[in-house]
Amino acid sequence: MSDPRLGCVVIGRNEGERLQRCLRALDPSALPVVYVDSGSSDGSLTFARELGALVVDLDLSQPFTAARARNAGLARLRAAAPVAYVMFFDGDCEAFPGWLAAGSEALARDPRLGAVCGRLRERHPEASPYNALCDLEWDAPPGPTRAVGGNAMYRVEALAKAGGFNPRLIAGEEPELCLRLTRLGYTLERLPVDMAWHDAAITRFGQWWRRAVRSGYAYAEGAQLHGAEPERFRVREVRRIVFWGILVPFFAFGAAGPSLGLSLILGGLYPLTALKVYARARQRGRTRRQALLYAGFLTLGKLPEAQGLLRYHLGRLRGARSEIIEYKDAPA
Repeated sequence: MSDPRLGCVVIGRNEGERLQRCLRALDPSALPVVYVDSGSSDGSLTFARELGALVVDLDLSQPFTAARARNAGLARLRAAAPVAYVMFFDGDCEAFPGWLAAGSEALARDPRLGAVCGRLRERHPEASPYNALCDLEWDAPPGPTRAVGGNAMYRVEALAKAGGFNPRLIAGEEPELCLRLTRLGYTLERLPVDMAWHDAAITRFGQWWRRAVRSGYAYAEGAQLHGAEPERFRVREVRRIVFWGILVPFFAFGAAGPSLGLSLILGGLYPLTALKVYARARQRGRTRRQALLYAGFLTLGKLPEAQGLLRYHLGRLRGARSEIIEYKDAPA
């Protein structure tokens, strides 16, 4: 039985069958569920209404962001029910049986907890190396954490005190919110419980590249917002992107002519750092294949992340904000 103090908010855009699995697993007849749609053309709104979910159709005149959608969903949920906890799901996820109870029980036990999450599992890690990489990224150890991700359960009171998600952020809105929650004295925890299946559906290199571009954009904006404050938020990530994604390739290839090719030796830094990442992954219990996959793409990922970082700062200089960076294909 679900906690009467709990409600769910699902956000999506053209998720098709993935959204259907998501809403059926939550069962809107058993607890209040709000579906927030960002301009779908695949019948998502109709299906959600027929299943009994409350529906919010975001205004097309304003830029879509996941943060804006979650805020709108929570407002609709609070207007419909006196919830103390809210579970946010992306429309490509499906809750594991028992997760909603485990999450709400953890929040009920400790009033200092602002949010909790569990283990997110990729539905088809065998379908592509990019899906497998997502599954590895989400396999973090349980316990206290600095961020809980987009699929997580929050204390509504804590969200209200923090001011909710920043609706202007096109990516990275969850860790930015978690930073503000911890400043208010709340803690965050990753529970040793399976939370949901996730269907990344990344089957092409170009999709993976765009996802990494989005990450770089989020790191740049996060550092711009809070990098000068005591936490030095995202500063470390940005420095790594600048070094590996901009400086090393610039000097390695840009100075190849004047140095008679000697500068290309700098390119050898990439396999060296990949070996270090591989060794750390093996120490954490990864298989050889998993460690190679993680090390290779983590190293290569600094290049698209640099693209995202430059995209943010160039847009900032022009006074223009980027639209959402999508990497997933709409289902047929």
